[in-house]
Amino acid sequence: MPQRDDPPRVDGNALAGPLSELFAVDVTAATGRCVNCGLAGPIAGLRVYDRAPGLVARCPGCGHVVLRFVRTPDAAWIDLTGTVSLRVQLPSGEERE
Repeated sequence: MPQRDDPPRVDGNALAGPLSELFAVDVTAATGRCVNCGLAGPIAGLRVYDRAPGLVARCPGCGHVVLRFVRTPDAAWIDLTGTVSLRVQLPSGEERE
């Protein structure tokens, strides 16, 4: 339950647009594992704080920062140091044709 003084946040689906510029797959459907508590779940389930120069995504289990994303006019910066792994489901050969 959010506390009264918690900053406003949205869910991990807020990462879909920015990350789609860099990845050919929908990364919000990927499964990430938190380096702090080990919780695994879809990137779309992260708690994203978007009221800053970039996006900060936190684990819904422990609140640890899992991902940071900053876009500048000529570059994108992704920090995944809070993520143990990122599992992206690839389409089968039949779906790609």
